[in-house]
Amino acid sequence: MLLTRATEYALLSLETISRADKPIGAEQLANELSIPKSFLAKILQSLAKQGILESRKGAHGGFVLTKNIHDITVNSVIIAAEGKPPAVFDCTSYSETCPNGAIGSCVISPFLANFQTKINDFLDGLTLGDIL
Repeated sequence: MLLTRATEYALLSLETISRADKPIGAEQLANELSIPKSFLAKILQSLAKQGILESRKGAHGGFVLTKNIHDITVNSVIIAAEGKPPAVFDCTSYSETCPNGAIGSCVISPFLANFQTKINDFLDGLTLGDIL
């Protein structure tokens, strides 16, 4: 499974936000974590769109978690950051990602689908609280 820097930055940002006692702005986060602000802002917007973060406006605004860290799954963070569910292989049970378009006749497809299900279940059961 290829996770990009977007997932890494999302997890680092969520860890920092979870420790804060007040909302944290994108610029402060970018500086603290040495992440390009424009890239981080897109990630934070995606996390907010998925209901993981809340954006508060105003002089004392910034981002806060919408839920307890034990209620935010790693899978939901990955999906928000990457824009799609994680896939272990290019050819998974998702027929649109099969490079040969042969998901129904591929002999290893059942194994890959089972493996992907186990990964999904693991990531759905893993929370930010488990890794922070």
